[in-house]
Amino acid sequence: MARIRWTAERKRNAWVRTIYGCYYGLFVIFIFGPMIAMFILSFNARKGGLFFPMRGFSLHWWYQLIKPSAVGDMQGAMLRSIILALIVMVITALFATMLAMAFRKKFFGSGVLFYTIMTGIMVPGILLSLGLSQLLDVVGLSPAWWFSGLGVHVIWTLPFGFLVMMAVFNRFDASLEEAARDMGADEWTVFKEVTLPLITPGVVAAGLFGFTLSYDEFARTTLLAGAYNTLPLDISAAMSVRIRPTLFALGTASTVFSLSMIGLFLIVYTFLYRRTH
Repeated sequence: MARIRWTAERKRNAWVRTIYGCYYGLFVIFIFGPMIAMFILSFNARKGGLFFPMRGFSLHWWYQLIKPSAVGDMQGAMLRSIILALIVMVITALFATMLAMAFRKKFFGSGVLFYTIMTGIMVPGILLSLGLSQLLDVVGLSPAWWFSGLGVHVIWTLPFGFLVMMAVFNRFDASLEEAARDMGADEWTVFKEVTLPLITPGVVAAGLFGFTLSYDEFARTTLLAGAYNTLPLDISAAMSVRIRPTLFALGTASTVFSLSMIGLFLIVYTFLYRRTH
């Protein structure tokens, strides 16, 4: 009797796993299917369109990426987005670390400061862009991607990096710092020799958040990029005129670049983790 019950339960568990597996498979197809289709269609022939079936295989649309664009400046926009994302990455990692270290101890106004930082992810992006653009107009400054665009991107990315570093310090063993102080180390030596090596993986993670969030940010940059667009704005402008497989090639290149950055982060993280353990 027990064997029959065990067999029935085993079959029921197998059915449950199968159903969940099918659901997960459909979910993955729903999320990544369009991206895979975009990647395949980017290699369509010159006379090919945006849909299947393909009319051959070529690198024609990839070659168009390095040629002057009929609408906008794809190459310049991509370069600006990369430069902007790299600057935001450094600023996010630096300020997130400084803020998280400050919040290790209670201080006057810490609650107000915490929620002020969090407003960066609470306020809708288009409203933030509109408000800052109006402020710049009042003070007589012209928006630019390296100025106002940089500022609004940091406002957006800093809370994520800050939360990452807060989680890192939440699990940090402060007794290691106390031991270093007991041995005569000053505060700078404690930070350089003890604290920084242990939190470096978190700093890298905060910086990666800053890079990825800045690289594809659209809403907050809409009114603050100035005369020169970032890549998401340029893609939006191109789509308003005509969608061509060139955009698929550009999207694939951007995806590969983003995945390469994540892969680089994982390599750096693994190296730093092994070094500190």
